Amino acid sequence: MTDNVINWALGSDGIVVLTLDDPSQSTNTWNTPFRQSLADVVDRLEADRDGYVGVIITSGKEVFSAGADLKEIGPLMDRADAAEIATFFDHAKALLRRLERLGKPVVAAINGTALGGGLELALAAHHRIAPDRPGIQIGLPEVTLGVIPGAGGVVRTVRMFGVAAALTNVLLNGTKFSPRKALAAGLVDAVVDTDAELLPAARAWITANPAPVQPWDRKSYTLPGGPVTGAELSQQVLALSATLRKQLKGADLPAPRNLIAAAIEGSLVDFAAAETIETRYLVNLSLNPLTANGVQSFFDLQKANRNDYRPAGVAPFRPTKVAVVGAGMMGAGIAYEYAKAGVAVALKDISVEAAERGKSYSRTLAEAAVAKGRWTRQRADELLNRITAAADDADLAGADLMIEAVFEDPGLKKKTYAQVEPVLDATALLASNTSQIPITGLAEGVTRPEAFIGMHFSSPVDKMPMVEVVKGALTSRESVSRAVDVVRLINKTPIVVNDGRGFYLTRLFMAATFEACEMVADGVPATSIEQAALQNGMLTQPLLVLDQVSLSLSRSIIADREAETGTDKRTAGEGVIIRMVDQFGRLGRAAGAGFYDYADGKRLTLWPGLSDAFGPARDIPFQDLRDRYLFRVALEVAACLQEGIVETTATANVGSVMGGFPAGTGGALSFINSYDGGPSGFVARARELAQTYGERFLPPAVVVDAATNGTRVGH
Repeated sequence: MTDNVINWALGSDGIVVLTLDDPSQSTNTWNTPFRQSLADVVDRLEADRDGYVGVIITSGKEVFSAGADLKEIGPLMDRADAAEIATFFDHAKALLRRLERLGKPVVAAINGTALGGGLELALAAHHRIAPDRPGIQIGLPEVTLGVIPGAGGVVRTVRMFGVAAALTNVLLNGTKFSPRKALAAGLVDAVVDTDAELLPAARAWITANPAPVQPWDRKSYTLPGGPVTGAELSQQVLALSATLRKQLKGADLPAPRNLIAAAIEGSLVDFAAAETIETRYLVNLSLNPLTANGVQSFFDLQKANRNDYRPAGVAPFRPTKVAVVGAGMMGAGIAYEYAKAGVAVALKDISVEAAERGKSYSRTLAEAAVAKGRWTRQRADELLNRITAAADDADLAGADLMIEAVFEDPGLKKKTYAQVEPVLDATALLASNTSQIPITGLAEGVTRPEAFIGMHFSSPVDKMPMVEVVKGALTSRESVSRAVDVVRLINKTPIVVNDGRGFYLTRLFMAATFEACEMVADGVPATSIEQAALQNGMLTQPLLVLDQVSLSLSRSIIADREAETGTDKRTAGEGVIIRMVDQFGRLGRAAGAGFYDYADGKRLTLWPGLSDAFGPARDIPFQDLRDRYLFRVALEVAACLQEGIVETTATANVGSVMGGFPAGTGGALSFINSYDGGPSGFVARARELAQTYGERFLPPAVVVDAATNGTRVGH
């Protein structure tokens, strides 16, 4: 079957290796050629059961497999064709059901990321193995995109773990697991150290298990935890609903509700009926116009995680030693991530004592992992042994990746480069963790500007899912490729953008948080300001985020902008930050006082003096508060697209969601395009907001042109 998407190779040991390798695209998806190839393969496997002893499914690409192809499922959702959508997923379910009931062992050798439909394919295997390699993600993240699994993912995980465990640990949070964490969660059955061990381990399992049967197909099967009925069912529904309300914080998102319903109802019936229930709840979501945005977001995320910048013939870059310069909170977090990925790290600061304090951050996280039983003592010790606390530039010798994380001062940064660059590997990738200083200007401090790039991490580094990769004017394509590789190495999504003050993510952060400050200036109660954000589905409360990042940093951003533009004309929101810092001495969480009060670093309540300090209060409809957040950020995203800071719709959408824009919208550009009336309706509402609240809500030309021409914003 070499002409097909799935290549068939029967070995001398009688084991068939099926390699997913779509020649028409860089990622395997459930498109028509794939589904037809899978159908042909299953037909052949059923017809020739005596001709082989087992089956291994693996991939010929970096990604094991993705889910439905947007080019095919997207139009069905646009037409709201319920019958065709149901047929699409029922056909996928039927193929996987036949695969797992062959009567021969099927092993999924997951040699790359398996999210959504890719994992659902693997769940139909009798055994799943993955290599312990950084960059591989395994999970069912559909709910985070406004949909639910559609190829049996809900049905199988419920039967694997029970209703509550499946929902809590796998489905409701849409968690993307590393191979080791997927093993702990039960999504994979074994992990090997290297890719080379993957197929031998799969062959060995097949030999030892000649006739496996899925647990749910055994006569003795019972649902883990036992069947849930009657009063117990009602109690479980109430508990899950309470958990959901707490998780959503007031946001109105239908996907989690449908997910809970599909899981509980499916647990009460047989496998076939449960799959029908799963399909119906997915179709229900698919008829919601916003769901198409969520599906688009999933594919946008896959695009962002691909390395389309790698020149032909250039191998993936894995650093042998990382030099992290600056052992503050950010540098300490970066050091931890690369040490966790198995790379030697030299963490440098002005003194060994300061560097050791940075290393202690990794020690704290490692000890917590051991205490919770997630890590062994050996693993924690190995991680800490990879980090060298240093004060001498000589300790950075030979590093082929340098990440600078010193104070946000261009002069200091350039001085740092001059000191450390001579001892680094001659081909080292040189990166700055700056959040806003233009990369092109900083590159003047290095001898190889083509190797210089921005790598803007977000705090806390170990929890934030993305890294902003910023191309300077002289940054080479190969350097961009190498930066993408080292971001993927630590299981984060690279958001590749062009240079400009604030880049992309900082501009979006400022748009949301400074709009919250505008509301403070309007005298809006702080509780309403925070609640409006949460009901939009934003990740956190903007005033709280300002405290965590520090109001003093926001104050310095305002000062930098004034120095650069030569004007001290300030918005009302900027005035709030300046007064909070200069007049009231409330610098943020680290200082114990910001928009909130703190004690020993723990948040207490909103500052009682806030309402007296700012105002007078305006009578503002709550819907306007919600819209002000959404429109202010969406307009900033559109401006970044118009200015060329972001080059693609996928980057704009993924970056905005990871930066805090509601995931259910599919991203800021999807929000504009799917707004009631499309871009025209968005422009009309933006102009209403501008008339009431200020010119910052006037839409840029790229949005107005789309509204005028009846097209979509983006490309």
